[in-house]
Amino acid sequence: MSRFLPLERSTLYSPAWFIPFDDYARRVRAAGVAVQLDRYDDGDWLPLDDTAVRTPSAAFVYPGLGRCAEPWAARPRRHRARFTAPGYQPLYPADGQPFSAALVGVEFLVHPHDDGHPPPVVTEPRLVRLLPSVSFPYPPGLRTVHGAVVDAATKAPVANALIEARGQTSRDLTPWHERTLSDAAGAFRLALRWEGEKADEHAVEETFRLQATERPGRSGSLVVRLPQDTERRHVIEIRDS
Repeated sequence: MSRFLPLERSTLYSPAWFIPFDDYARRVRAAGVAVQLDRYDDGDWLPLDDTAVRTPSAAFVYPGLGRCAEPWAARPRRHRARFTAPGYQPLYPADGQPFSAALVGVEFLVHPHDDGHPPPVVTEPRLVRLLPSVSFPYPPGLRTVHGAVVDAATKAPVANALIEARGQTSRDLTPWHERTLSDAAGAFRLALRWEGEKADEHAVEETFRLQATERPGRSGSLVVRLPQDTERRHVIEIRDS
């Protein structure tokens, strides 16, 4: 008679569970998403050939990663997962963590294990948010603003900066939040699906405040007024705060 092992002791144990999440559509997304696994060795990140397995719930896992013959003689090894999807850029900091444009993957430790020596940690699913990129195919007629994020002193483009706009609807005061990431050239395109601030309920002009962040202590902002600023190229300058 065969017996079932708990997940943390199973040969199918995965040291990481990633759930790609479409931040624009607010739903889990697996179609078109690719994952590259790297391992940190002697000061460099080395690409690995391990292929992620997609579960029925759209999670990406690495069953068997870290499994070895003598786990008590091995040490945990640092890995990272890098995500790509057409029209998206991954937001790597976990929810609730400070943003940093320098992060280029989700890092995690892989602990050596076998059936008799389970890993010392329990794996928790990790949500990886996918934000619309400059090339995101927004629906026709959707209101967007575009521009670039640059360093205030050097005017050099700031890649992978987080650009956000927040507000609330006027009738029911429902909070809304739109965000995107700048590309390698500092360019961005941000959807503004919700209404901005108005002087009164009959006003035509709407005001939005765009905030760009490179890392804690490095940010910039500007005010956008629609509809007159719709076609304008908006430049957000990043400086020390």
